[in-house]
Formats: sequence, structure tokens, C-alpha cells
Amino acid sequence: MMWILMGSFIFFGGTHGQTIKPADTIQLKPVQVAPHTYFVRGFPELGSSVNQNFISNAGFVVTPAGVVVVDALGSPILAQKLIAEIKKITNQKIVALIVSHYHADHIYGLQEFQKIGAKIYAQGEGRNYLSSETARQRLIASRVDFAPWVNANTRLISADVWIDQAMNLNVGGVNFFISRVGPAHAPEDLMVYVPSEKVLLAGDLVFRGRIPFVGNADSKGWLIALDEIERLNPNIVIPGHGNYSVKPAEDIAFTRNYLKYLRESMTSAAINMDPFEDAYKQTDWSEYEGMPLFRAANRMNAYNVYLSIQAE
Repeated sequence: MMWILMGSFIFFGGTHGQTIKPADTIQLKPVQVAPHTYFVRGFPELGSSVNQNFISNAGFVVTPAGVVVVDALGSPILAQKLIAEIKKITNQKIVALIVSHYHADHIYGLQEFQKIGAKIYAQGEGRNYLSSETARQRLIASRVDFAPWVNANTRLISADVWIDQAMNLNVGGVNFFISRVGPAHAPEDLMVYVPSEKVLLAGDLVFRGRIPFVGNADSKGWLIALDEIERLNPNIVIPGHGNYSVKPAEDIAFTRNYLKYLRESMTSAAINMDPFEDAYKQTDWSEYEGMPLFRAANRMNAYNVYLSIQAE
């Protein structure tokens, strides 16, 4: 077997022909945002084999009795790298993994945390996702789209503890207030507030530096969830995508204003059963069209809001 490195890909040669494998160039660099809290920041782009589906954030808090992680990233290899980075910071074991919601870019690393004995916590509605055809088909597609990093060995992982409303998790004297806030971005949204750190790990309730992914979100519920975040008054917010925020009120306003603008732009057409395409073309998107993932997400976001308003 011989290999040649060319750009971002490794070409493997052998008696059975050639296969192409993306080079492993992705590094995770934890950023400390509070005395005991860190996060790693995903790329503001679509998931791919080249980026190993590293498009979302994960956070972790080091306590005297172990490390608590929020979200498992978008592939097993990313989870392995995150575990290795945590070991560089502390000798404490990873004892808990909290799932903010069951979207692929946040959960495909779960099996690696399960392997090392971390207890997995998630909101109860996640059971519906795990048993759905959507989850099965998404994983099948991801094994192609993100190969070889997501592959036949990548599995959907259930929680050890399902949270139906809210709970306080105490690890080493540090409280983690886990709140159910869905349906919002997803039916099973959770957010995690650590009062001793004044840090909120918000999952995909907050986006920074890119167009939010609305998908099949409940935009009305999402706006309510943003109000709940402001009531907590954290000093730091770690979003599901984008850089951490030291001015939460300002940065929450971006997600709120985008959702409100979608609703305002689509409401009249949705209620009157006017064609979506006409409503979309008549809307001024200039405030957002220069942002990352606008072309990939905005039309779909608007259409899903159009449909959801009709269902309200």
C-alpha cells in the first residue's frame, strides 16, 4: 500500500485499485470562556467529508467531580478529538453529556462518550426522533455525505436519562440547571445554565455569524425560548453555532430579529394562501444575503415558516 497527499485528500493505491480519503486536517481548539467553562467552535459552513461535519459547537465545564459536556459534535472522530482535548485540560473524567437537541451535527459523536462511561441526558421528545424514519434516512445519507468519518459503525444513541420538564444536575457542587424549552428550534430543545459560571449553553436556540437553520422549527416557540434566555441574564452565552457571546442581549437579538422577519414576511401570504414564491421574491433579504449559508438555508427557512404559519 502506498499513499500520496494531494491537497485535502489522500489517495490510497493498492492491488484493489484506488480509493480517496479526505486528509484528517481538522483540529479542535477549546476556548476558555469562564473560570471552568470551555467550548469548541464549528465552521460556518455545510457539513462535508472535508470538515468531518464539524459545523456545530460543543461546550464543557470542569468540576471537582468530573467534566460535564454539552453536545457531542457531528461525527465520532470529532468526539474522539474533543475527549482528547478535554484530557489535556483536566485529569477529571467526563461524567455527563447533555444533548441540546437531536440534530445530526450535535449527536453523531455520542457513541464515543458512551464508550467512556459518560451518562447521557436528553429531553424526552428525543425518543420520537430516534425511532423516526427521518433519523434513519438521515444517518444513511450521512454515511455517504460525511464518509469515512460517519460510516456503518456510526450509530444513533439513546439517552440514559430522559428529561421531561427540567432538572438540576449537581456535579462536584456545581449546579447545572437543565431547562426544557422546546418545541422551538427542535421539539426536544434543552438549554443548560451554570449559575456559578454565569454561562448559558444554548444549543441551536442561538446562532451567531451565520443564517440560522429553521428547518421544521416552531418559530413562535423559539421566540418564547429566547425570552426565557434573557430572563436568566447570563454573562456568557455559548450558541450552537458561531462564536461565544459576551453581549447576550445583542446577540440573541440577531436570532430573534431574523425569526420575526421571516414570520412578518410570510404571514400575509400564508394566511391568504398566496403562492410562496411570490412572497419570497417580494421580500427584501438584503440585510441577510451576505451572511454565511444564506443561499443554502434562507429559502428553505422562509418556506418552512410559511407552512408552519398555515398550520398554527
